[in-house]
Amino acid sequence: MGTTTTRTVDLSAVDGAPHANLFPGSEPKTIRLTLAAGDRVDPHRHPGRQVVLYLLEGAVDLTVGDETHSLREGDVARFDGDQDISPHATERSTALVVLAPAAEGG
Repeated sequence: MGTTTTRTVDLSAVDGAPHANLFPGSEPKTIRLTLAAGDRVDPHRHPGRQVVLYLLEGAVDLTVGDETHSLREGDVARFDGDQDISPHATERSTALVVLAPAAEGG
């Protein structure tokens, strides 16, 4: 049986805004995204990744491709990183974003 390593992080203690990498150099890439009300992240992509965004607090309008989804605290979105992504905070918000390598063959 293989050895597993457990790492824990206090989200409030991680430096970096709006993006804080929780486990640098590790996969899947895990980011704490913090946005003030009215802040947005310009459209961008994460090629070759599947993305999961869990909204811990606040409210975000998440544009993925041509669709916009209004997320509230506790909502989870999963999407393909090969399309344009742009979160816009409608109130102060914190999200946990996991960028996992896409599975081979889809």
